[in-house]
Amino acid sequence: MVKLSSIVINTANPAKLLTFWTAFLDTEVLASGSGFHWLSLGEGQPRLAIQEVPDPTEGRRRLHLDFAAGDLVAEVARAVSLGASRVAEHSIEDFSWIVLADPDGNEFCIAPDHG
Repeated sequence: MVKLSSIVINTANPAKLLTFWTAFLDTEVLASGSGFHWLSLGEGQPRLAIQEVPDPTEGRRRLHLDFAAGDLVAEVARAVSLGASRVAEHSIEDFSWIVLADPDGNEFCIAPDHG
């Protein structure tokens, strides 16, 4: 049996992404080494890894993350205030979400937390 241990985001500018993601997720860097920086997402959760690469899209895929929020409007505003940009809004029937991009252009979504 396997479990997800890390979610990796490739970047040419790890300092910028570390500043954004540690603030947005209210966490800290657990460890760094060999071009990787691991952030804690909480007990029992996978780690978020920021990997430094010369060209983040050359032969690699960037990652897409989904988040759920109790207060969608507040969390989107907080992400934007930390350096994210708003990309799009989508909905399917009664489910909607907002697509944002972190300061390095990696897209992620925030949707209402329906518990």
